[in-house]
Amino acid sequence: MKRKTAHIISHTHWDREWYLPYESHHLRLTSLMNELMDTLEQDERYRYFHLDGQTIMIDDYLQVYPDGKERLARLIEQGKIIVGPWYVLQDEFLTSSEANVRNLLIGHQEAARWGPVSKLGYFPDSFGNMGQAPQMLKQAGIEAAVFGRGVKPTGFDNVVVDAPGEYESPYSEMVWESPDGSSVVGVLFANWYSNGNEIPVDPEEAKRYWDKKLADAEKYASTPELLYMNGCDHQPIQKDLGDAIETAKTLYPDVDFVHATFDSYLAALGKHPSDDWVTVHGELRSTRTDGWGTLVNTASARVYLKQMNQVGQTLLEKGAEPLAAIANLTAGHKYPHEPLAYAWKTLMQNHPHDSICGCGVDEIHREMIGRFDKSRHMAEALIAESLSAIGSRIGTDDIAAWPENARPAAFFNTTGWDRGGVVTVDVQAVRINFKEGPSPQGIADKLDALKIGPGRVIDTEGRQIPAKIEDLGAQFGYDLPDDGFRVPYMARTFRLTFEAQNVPALGYKLYAWVPEEEGRGTDYEAAVSRNGEKALQEQADQLEKSSSIEEVVSTPYGMENQVLAVRFADDGSYSLTDKTTGRTFEGLGVYDDCGDIGNEYVFRQPEGDEMLTTRGLSAAITLVEDQPYRVTYEIVHEWEIPASAEDLFEDEKRRLVPFLKRRSGRSTDTVTLKLTTRVSLEASGKGVQVSVTLNNQARDHRLRVLLPTGLQTQTVLADSIFEAAERNIVPAPEWINPSNAQHQQAFVSLSDGTHGLTVANKGLNEYEVLQDGCGTIAVTLLRSVSEMGDWGVFPTPEAQCIGEHTLEYAVYPHAGNAIDSGAFAQAYQYQTPWFSQPLKMQSGTLPAEYRALTWSGEKLALSAFKQSEEKGDVIVRWYNLSGEDAQLAFEPKFAADAVYESDILERRGAVTETIRRQEQQAIRVPVSPAKIVTFALAVQPDTTPNA
Repeated sequence: MKRKTAHIISHTHWDREWYLPYESHHLRLTSLMNELMDTLEQDERYRYFHLDGQTIMIDDYLQVYPDGKERLARLIEQGKIIVGPWYVLQDEFLTSSEANVRNLLIGHQEAARWGPVSKLGYFPDSFGNMGQAPQMLKQAGIEAAVFGRGVKPTGFDNVVVDAPGEYESPYSEMVWESPDGSSVVGVLFANWYSNGNEIPVDPEEAKRYWDKKLADAEKYASTPELLYMNGCDHQPIQKDLGDAIETAKTLYPDVDFVHATFDSYLAALGKHPSDDWVTVHGELRSTRTDGWGTLVNTASARVYLKQMNQVGQTLLEKGAEPLAAIANLTAGHKYPHEPLAYAWKTLMQNHPHDSICGCGVDEIHREMIGRFDKSRHMAEALIAESLSAIGSRIGTDDIAAWPENARPAAFFNTTGWDRGGVVTVDVQAVRINFKEGPSPQGIADKLDALKIGPGRVIDTEGRQIPAKIEDLGAQFGYDLPDDGFRVPYMARTFRLTFEAQNVPALGYKLYAWVPEEEGRGTDYEAAVSRNGEKALQEQADQLEKSSSIEEVVSTPYGMENQVLAVRFADDGSYSLTDKTTGRTFEGLGVYDDCGDIGNEYVFRQPEGDEMLTTRGLSAAITLVEDQPYRVTYEIVHEWEIPASAEDLFEDEKRRLVPFLKRRSGRSTDTVTLKLTTRVSLEASGKGVQVSVTLNNQARDHRLRVLLPTGLQTQTVLADSIFEAAERNIVPAPEWINPSNAQHQQAFVSLSDGTHGLTVANKGLNEYEVLQDGCGTIAVTLLRSVSEMGDWGVFPTPEAQCIGEHTLEYAVYPHAGNAIDSGAFAQAYQYQTPWFSQPLKMQSGTLPAEYRALTWSGEKLALSAFKQSEEKGDVIVRWYNLSGEDAQLAFEPKFAADAVYESDILERRGAVTETIRRQEQQAIRVPVSPAKIVTFALAVQPDTTPNA
């Protein structure tokens, strides 16, 4: 019989903030770190400590004890304190694909500043694990992952029959494989990450302890290498561990007890055969359980946090990063590596699972709002700098169709696909600086008195664009010059709203406002005087050109454009007809509401609770916007719903009654829930955009919007991390939870192969496909709960989410599925804002229309366009959303020396192509199913943009 080895790994699972506010945990952390370093220096038997909370723990400690830096650095360099590879222990499903990459990238960078980087995919308490994690880890040079959830261990005596290798494993060791085929060694904490906590020194206690612990580990271990995690949540270190190990050695001479690291444990594990290990595939979500322990309802706890996170992530990865790269390429503006890292780190301080999941005490979630704001403000400032730098180089005075008094603006599309949509920008007709006097009030009076008509919006060819032009009067503003004091001013300002069309991906397009100024004549006359008879022909062609612009029209019962028709019912629901396929989706937009006597972790509808809906409830329907570029209807429901749970609920919480044993129902008292829904259709829109504003005064309930598709299918596509995950709609037989809610990122989609419906969202991360025979997609808008849950009594009144909320989603009908039809790109664009920059009439080196990169590839999504810190390379990343081979072709529209294969750590690999500066050429690369591909484009220092 082979000798067994008990690998004891010391750690403390450091939830940065959870059942105590951040600073309360922070103080305990600093005490732990000081005690840890004392012990490591004074007790040679206490050899290692795994820094569970990842590299942010170092920053947190040094905030309070900066003098500990040298001591900490020495212990990390010696390999006694193991750090990395993540910056924070994030929730994987509630943070975006690029946020997960930045977490790994910044974690590596931070850890490397101190010493060796832990090469371990560490997911001790993630509420499910993303399917592409093995591929990401492999790209980062990581060959193994450990995790606490997502796989059901069955032990040697159980046989996996229905779905071998999906979510079950007889062993704690297995192979974990991504959809692309990348795989790593996977180790499940089958007995949790505290199975070696507080090891007794006393022989009698130690005998009872180890008899059980050895048997528990042997039940699942496939080798004699037994893993024991010596720590738990916020656990102080075990200072007498050396004595406890000596006791164990004496009691069990046939077992080797060692104070270990994950590296030494995995090395020992690798010496044993693994032929009988199960391979688990993709997402680890433990669907083959009773369904209560997946904790997926954290996706709907404190929805306002998810909304702020979606905004913050998008501004960084689809705003600040690509615009900074374009500003560097086109205007030589320095790429802001350090400010971007600061913004990302500030945002990621909200990404630990208990934080972004909204499952902590109220104080920590209040503090999160400040962090979201800080990160967003930095992103917005960086975006403004980049837009200004690019805008200063755009030539506008050589556009023949524009008169001298034109007020240009550039509109930026930072998504991966050409784009159209409604945009808004404020432009200045006349500006007067304060120093010109007589006073701000006098300047405002002078500006307001100017006779300036609304004018018109035109494109670079002189076509008039249907637009709403609002005179805002004199508005205060200021400049902050790089070389001088601030410059305050007042400006007569006009707000333009219209639909931009065919704006290049990773690029911009110009439009101009031409005011009607007293004494100047028409823009046509000005153009003639400036450009001669050429303008005459352009003006003559203008009406003909304008007639080709798409428009949307209102109807007595709805609205329609060239591809969609919308019709409203008396209860405020609507039908959506896809004119291309002829399919009509009926009854969209009904709301349902039910009680919730669960907590921040788990939704629980009371027994016998009636599901309330707005189906048949009369609604006030009003046309509130009727423009050629967009039509909007407003639907108002005034809905009486129960005010809260019954009084019994307060007693059940006080006595810590488990949520499954609670008997409280809903109160007979009611409050009015006023729902104001706005449904908009744009002229070139392929779907409707919906916003729902409400003032929630009810407690202990859940609100959803229902979107019945009528599609018969067994699976659903949900946008996840670098994949559109295909999930079974009907859960496994073991699933007894009445709710089968799941995570989503940008969209959820159903298709029967012929028709499909895709629902996009902004920060609404929970959906469910109902078992109602109608293929109904239910998207959670709000969940109001009153306690944290888990192991104690922790009231969280702010989790009731009382007050004003605005929730946003969009609905896209299409042929086929979301990937083949390209509807996924619409969903990604829906989450990404437009960026704009007013310009002057000026000479410049940049053209009127620009794109940084051309690319093509069906079923591929562009995920990142940024610059690397180490080499300054332009980093471009795509991923294949399909299960089929794809072909990627791309061509940089800037001078590049070479294109390197890269990875998520932005390292240069093999040279894919050498690009001669004067002979730009397309790079063609096959992309296998579900593959993430990254390229590093070496930029010439004197790069000049091409049109």
